[in-house]
Amino acid sequence: MGKKEMLVSAIENGTVIDHIPAEKTYQVVDLLGLRESDTPVTIGYNLPSKKIGRKGIIKITNKFFSNEEISRLSVVAPKIVLNVIKDYEVVEKKTVETPDELHGIVKCNNPKCITNNEPMQTYFNVVDKEHGVLKCHYCDKEQDIANVKLC
Repeated sequence: MGKKEMLVSAIENGTVIDHIPAEKTYQVVDLLGLRESDTPVTIGYNLPSKKIGRKGIIKITNKFFSNEEISRLSVVAPKIVLNVIKDYEVVEKKTVETPDELHGIVKCNNPKCITNNEPMQTYFNVVDKEHGVLKCHYCDKEQDIANVKLC
């Protein structure tokens, strides 16, 4: 598809989040608090994708993400692509990878875990990135990244 046939218009400065699995698009919107954004946000949903079949794409004008926000994104939709745009050009492109550790991002699903009973931040080790397995640092309970609840 050439530039003249783009389904979503270009932005001058900001971030384009691409290759979001279609069913995760609005979860990403909520995770990043984009409904409350005061800058233009363009959301493309169920767009055709050679890589994943159907995808979502989100363009956020004048927004650049912190490493913590990117780590949160990796939990919801690993393998998405972030494109940093300056003067209508992609100046940085990176595939989001789940980090080795997650601090204060997901809740432990063990009701007896100290993180569910004391005011403290959760801490998980990602023990299997390929299959999305997290292990709580405090109670050693493993959970599937696809079924976690965010903090």
